[in-house]
Amino acid sequence: MRVLSIVHDGSSTGGGGLFEDLVEQRGDRLERWVTVADGTGPDAPTRYDAIMVFGGAMHPDQDAEHPWLADEASFLREALEREVPLFGVCLGSQLIARAAGARVGPAEVAEVGWHEVELNDAGVGDPVVGVLPRRLDAFQWHYYTFELPPGATLLARSRAARQAYRLGERTWGIQFHAEVTRRMLDSWFVDGAAELPKPADEVRRETDALLGTWNEHGRRLCGAFLDYAAASA
Repeated sequence: MRVLSIVHDGSSTGGGGLFEDLVEQRGDRLERWVTVADGTGPDAPTRYDAIMVFGGAMHPDQDAEHPWLADEASFLREALEREVPLFGVCLGSQLIARAAGARVGPAEVAEVGWHEVELNDAGVGDPVVGVLPRRLDAFQWHYYTFELPPGATLLARSRAARQAYRLGERTWGIQFHAEVTRRMLDSWFVDGAAELPKPADEVRRETDALLGTWNEHGRRLCGAFLDYAAASA
């Protein structure tokens, strides 16, 4: 397959993490669109068999500060209209929701660090999100949230926010960071130390205990999406 990864940070500790790694390990062709750096943009959405959209430090409604956000939203809107398989993570899930006409905005409660997420019955039965356990400790780093796009199905939530949805038959969004690697988090804990809700050493100890299982969940989740996209191609 030809898979597009849309990232909002061109550094080695930003982007698609183990999701991008898995695309290449499967032998699929991975292409990257670094929105903050690439003024030309990717090919048309229909030229890809699957599109993944990842997180970033910006928010989905900051068009004045980041003019390329409007172009990305238009690209995602076309991908939705053309029914190209889409998977959004954190900011990516919010941008897909925006492109589908849903409200995105500040969450009542930010979630940074490890938080419990629970799938509902629709999530358990979903062909992609359903590969996860019903309850899981998920890594989060978000201050914004999304309302469900028209026609979307809620798949999971935490105490503070909606955590996953499916829109139609080929689009998924998750609020949690299933793509993170150890290298990514080591960098985030330094650069974002002031945002952590508890001392960095305590967050690192939690990460040491949880990251191995979390990465297994991430690989299964990404694999399920890529398998679904391949079957749809």
